[in-house]
Amino acid sequence: MRRACVHPARLSDKVMSNPILSLPAALNQFAILLDVDGTILDLAPTPREVFVSHALRDTLARLSERTQGAVAFVSGRPVSELDLIFAPLQLPAIGGHGAELRIVAGAAAGAPRLAPLDSRVKQRFAAIAEAGPGIVLEDKGYSLALHYRLAPDKETLVRAAAAEICSDLKDTSIELLPGKLVLEVKQTGVTKAIAVRELMTYPPFATRRPIFLGDDVTDLGVFEILPDFNGIGISVGRDVPGIAACFDRPADVRRWLEQISRNDAFATP
Repeated sequence: MRRACVHPARLSDKVMSNPILSLPAALNQFAILLDVDGTILDLAPTPREVFVSHALRDTLARLSERTQGAVAFVSGRPVSELDLIFAPLQLPAIGGHGAELRIVAGAAAGAPRLAPLDSRVKQRFAAIAEAGPGIVLEDKGYSLALHYRLAPDKETLVRAAAAEICSDLKDTSIELLPGKLVLEVKQTGVTKAIAVRELMTYPPFATRRPIFLGDDVTDLGVFEILPDFNGIGISVGRDVPGIAACFDRPADVRRWLEQISRNDAFATP
């Protein structure tokens, strides 16, 4: 049976009555893992236009304090870019779809798990962005993203051109991941799920139950591994097999995070 997402007008009631959304156990039993774009931040016409409010920074800082540091970003963006858009807040983070991992808040990311994407590959995909107005190339270092939110009619063109490039570059280990008006181009061998498995071996994440929130195709692998950690999956904007709950949109996620960051019922002992 399809699960209905939580509607904004009914969010308070849902949080109070849903045993998953209300976190019946103490908050210090959980680790909170957050995809960024489309999950806690509203999607923007271009990646540089995302908006991070002071309220969200404060919410994340409170959650980090109350979980003894067990709040982490799980993003396709590089860790350095996450630090920029959430500044001055620096949380543990998985960046580059798993290419980078920072265990300790404020520390440098560890050695990357692979080299940056080959310049030859970048040049080929950059040509797609020149095929017409509204196609935006985002260079994430270890991956690329072709955004066509400003030109949704270019979806067929973008996907066909990208598939042709992949066919031409068979000697490179790259894969295509379609998202919400975006096509991700990433290297094989690293994923968010692999990096989450590693993150969960380090304190303060080890021994905790992960709660992962995500919205897109690149998040599906993380949802799939959550049962291995007795974890909880919450999707945004779409129903996903095996998840415990679903929010309609990032604004609802931000409101829920703010509630659990303040609710005395979840205070740590």
